[in-house]
Amino acid sequence: MCLDNNIETSEKSTEEVLIDKQRNGKARPWREKKLSTISYYELLHLLEFKKSTLVRDCGNRLEFNADTEGHMKLAKAFFCKSPLCAMCNWRRAMKHSSQTKRIVAEVVKRKPKARWLFLTLSVRNAIDGETLDKSLREMTLGFNRLFKYKKVAKNLVGFMRATEVTVNETDGTYNQHMHVLLCVEPTYFNSTENYINNNQWRHFWQKAMKLNYLPVVHVQTVKPKNKKKSDLHSAIDEVAKYPVKDTDYLTDDPEHNLMVVKDLEQGLFRKRRIAYGGLLKELHKELNLDNPEEGNLVQTGDEDEEIGETAYSVVAQWNWERENYFKKKPKRNKKGEG
Repeated sequence: MCLDNNIETSEKSTEEVLIDKQRNGKARPWREKKLSTISYYELLHLLEFKKSTLVRDCGNRLEFNADTEGHMKLAKAFFCKSPLCAMCNWRRAMKHSSQTKRIVAEVVKRKPKARWLFLTLSVRNAIDGETLDKSLREMTLGFNRLFKYKKVAKNLVGFMRATEVTVNETDGTYNQHMHVLLCVEPTYFNSTENYINNNQWRHFWQKAMKLNYLPVVHVQTVKPKNKKKSDLHSAIDEVAKYPVKDTDYLTDDPEHNLMVVKDLEQGLFRKRRIAYGGLLKELHKELNLDNPEEGNLVQTGDEDEEIGETAYSVVAQWNWERENYFKKKPKRNKKGEG
């Protein structure tokens, strides 16, 4: 039995299960993300990390504003902001994507003839947490050197980069790579003096990283529009995705999970995973946008979360025994009272 767009009655209780639907009818994955976060908390607890309590409490209570049509927008919640938390990474990715789309839209207004590239930079896999920590630090330094090279810098308008770490299932090593959305002047494609092909990018990256091997690099032109989803928006979503997938440390192997969480906590500690440069950095500041890694994760800026005038509030509490969110009786505004 469905009471409105957002609430579904529990078959086991008179309490109502939280169903927070997007405008396309798809339910937002609050329960799924909370369950993953709980599994992450349990691993941190076993590893005796002090922050495990904060992770345990992440998203326990959710307060929403709702309009007359039943559409809801998160108004208040506690988020732990840990780099491996599934709940926080979900919110963080939405915020990062929404911020970057605003920045890119402004760049397009100011520089309509500028072109866009999607660049992926990688190095050989790290063996363990200590090696991962060193590799990620070196990648940041190498990236800074790369974008100071004359041929790279001469046509650069700006960039946005994000670091991603994945776990190799076959040998348990960690692959660390950077996704970079580049904005360049149209002159970039005018001549060989300006244009950098994939092989040249590889050699530049090898030099910047001081490697004794030729690393894997991939670069492609991003088309601003097509018949379906904008390639530019697809590239933004790719750069804005989670730095680490929870499926990499929530497997059927408990020992593997503990090792991966320990390594990733060490490797990602105090690492800046998102960065802007050039005009994109200037616009991030001009638009008064906060840091998507450490900033407010309640308001993500996602247009799909916007609602009409608030008619009532909804509070949902996580039930540990029944492993779901249950909604308390909504509080209606005076205007929305019957």
